[in-house]
Amino acid sequence: MMANRWSGVTIDCVDPIRMSAFWAALLDIPASSEHGDDPNWATVGSRSGPFPRLTFQRVPEPKAGKVRIHLDVEVDEIGAGRRQIEELGGRFTGVRHDDDEGVVLNMLDPEGHEFCLVQYFDRPAAEH
Repeated sequence: MMANRWSGVTIDCVDPIRMSAFWAALLDIPASSEHGDDPNWATVGSRSGPFPRLTFQRVPEPKAGKVRIHLDVEVDEIGAGRRQIEELGGRFTGVRHDDDEGVVLNMLDPEGHEFCLVQYFDRPAAEH
């Protein structure tokens, strides 16, 4: 049986450098130099890193409509996480969900891509 591994997510955007700077700062993962000086690509993390990498690909058109896949970013404290995102150039959509598992804020990155900021009330035990 062939082993399949998740290696990353590629996000279409107008400004790959700005987007990689935002996500690198938010996730505290260094930007990569995998693409050299090519302004059409930028990456956060690397294929050999501990997390799947985020790659940003320049496209000519701005984002239109809601995306059908998004990232969830877990934080220890939802208010502090929201402030950090806003300081980095992201925005809160005004949509908040509270349930037994925790709190979710719908956020936007600098180019308007949706993602969720999540504070869980209880963390599950580590899986082995």
